[in-house]
Amino acid sequence: MTAGARHEAPLLKTPFHPRTAVLNQAKQWGRWAGYATVACFTELAHEYFAIRHAATLFDVSPMKKYRISGTDAERYLNRLLTRDVRKLRTDRVAYAVWCNDDGKVLDDGTVFRLGEKEVLLMAQERHLAWLQDSAFGYDATIEDVSEAIAGLALQGPLSCTVLKAMELDGIAQLKPFGIARFDLSGTPLTVSRTGYTGDLGYELWTEPDKALELWDRLMAAGALYRLTPIGSRALDLARIEAGFIQANVDFIAADHSVRMTRQRSPFELGLDWMVDFDKGHFVGRRALLRERETGPRYRLVGLDIEGSKPAAGALVYYGRARQVGLVTSAAWSPTAKRNIALATLQAPFADKTDGLWAEIYVNKELKWEKTAARCRIVTRPFFDPPRRRATPAPDF
Repeated sequence: MTAGARHEAPLLKTPFHPRTAVLNQAKQWGRWAGYATVACFTELAHEYFAIRHAATLFDVSPMKKYRISGTDAERYLNRLLTRDVRKLRTDRVAYAVWCNDDGKVLDDGTVFRLGEKEVLLMAQERHLAWLQDSAFGYDATIEDVSEAIAGLALQGPLSCTVLKAMELDGIAQLKPFGIARFDLSGTPLTVSRTGYTGDLGYELWTEPDKALELWDRLMAAGALYRLTPIGSRALDLARIEAGFIQANVDFIAADHSVRMTRQRSPFELGLDWMVDFDKGHFVGRRALLRERETGPRYRLVGLDIEGSKPAAGALVYYGRARQVGLVTSAAWSPTAKRNIALATLQAPFADKTDGLWAEIYVNKELKWEKTAARCRIVTRPFFDPPRRRATPAPDF
């Protein structure tokens, strides 16, 4: 190793790695929470259209998973999250965010209500130390069970059809954000109607030693329906179309930000509907009450950008002179046939109907050229098919 070189630990392998490694023809790999994950198996277009027209598999095992149990599990979690956990019934899932004392978002994730005294919190970032420190005085035990649970996201219009072919009885009746339990050769299999594509979809959770059996059974059940493994690039395109935000992309986690100006509150991310001031005190409540009175500094908006040039990272101007924001995520949407983006704008400019421009840099013959494209604020999500919420789920 040369002087000054940084040593990086070898990437971990998920329980599904023996299958994904063989199928990764493009040899495109990424890094997620210390694990090697597939960025693209074959071609981005092939994997994307499988999400929107068939069924797909994506390995979500690297998600951080924390089991919170004890008589105070609900009360403890209600103190941390901005939404009221008491309203979440057993065998239901809820999207949630949690903040620091200044009301800035630390992370977002999902809460699985497994029982009266047991909750599973899933997130992208590591929070074990913070969660355990916050449990002082509560009868609540926090365990990092990330490596004890293997997960697959099964997404797309044919996802319910695949699960029915796998003989998961009654799966079509599972409502959005519902949880159902099945048996996988004597091992519990938990299925939640959740996902990150904005389409009909499910997530399946089991023990790591059953991961390969789960993969094989799903692939066999989905053979007639062109079940396709996908990588993170196709998933990212789908989540932008769905208008979903991503931590450390559309906002910087408050405990990771170098500059305080990059931190965002739930109001600034359009998540004010998840802040319940009536439930009592929670971390960040005082700061958020003040912000509710004064108004947020920024707002996250959806943009329709003229042309088809990639706009991720583009600066947003008002009147082509005053910088008022930044594009955080962007893509050409094959379904919407538009150049779409998520952007953070200064609050006074988040309602402008005209006058916004995106400054885009394009690489032409090894030379970067700057161009400007008109953009307008549009409603999110950019793609929202009725099948996503239909119950019973569509079966083709």
